[in-house]
Amino acid sequence: MATPSRYSPVMIALHWLMALLIIGAFTLGFIMTDMRISPTKLQFYAWHKWLGVTVLGLAAFRLISRLLSQVPAPVAGPAWQEKLAAGTHLALYVLMFAVPVSGYLHTYAAGYPVVYLGIFELPAPFPPQPEWKHTLEEIHEVLSKLMLVTLLMHIAGAIKHQVIDKDRIFLRMMPGTQSDKE
Repeated sequence: MATPSRYSPVMIALHWLMALLIIGAFTLGFIMTDMRISPTKLQFYAWHKWLGVTVLGLAAFRLISRLLSQVPAPVAGPAWQEKLAAGTHLALYVLMFAVPVSGYLHTYAAGYPVVYLGIFELPAPFPPQPEWKHTLEEIHEVLSKLMLVTLLMHIAGAIKHQVIDKDRIFLRMMPGTQSDKE
């Protein structure tokens, strides 16, 4: 079977949906942490948790889809660029799981439930652990910052391919485009 020239519509949709959700979660995270306690702050925390749980579920679906799909071949280039691209993609997949899980664990250590979409409470992995709260919060913050740096590297790589290399690789992940035409 021939290697496809672009990602499947499912992979493209998951890529962009998760990008929007992750950006939304980052935005809420940055805003809510500096707010004084208020109903708005509590609502932002709820939305942040909903986004995290959604990202976690979609990351699982995305990983399964990725493992079961034929994907375009990696871009040939200098060995260091190939390794950097592969490492960045691997890091993104790991962080799409690690960031929400660390937030989930921090929330339960602090003694708060995660009520998804205001409908049902996710199971508590352990009873409240106040002595773990600070450590898990730090882990969540560090992983979130790592994800932000990794996302920025991913975006910079995509821009480099589009603007400098002009190799049309960017089009493999764009909805409604054909990277193998023209």
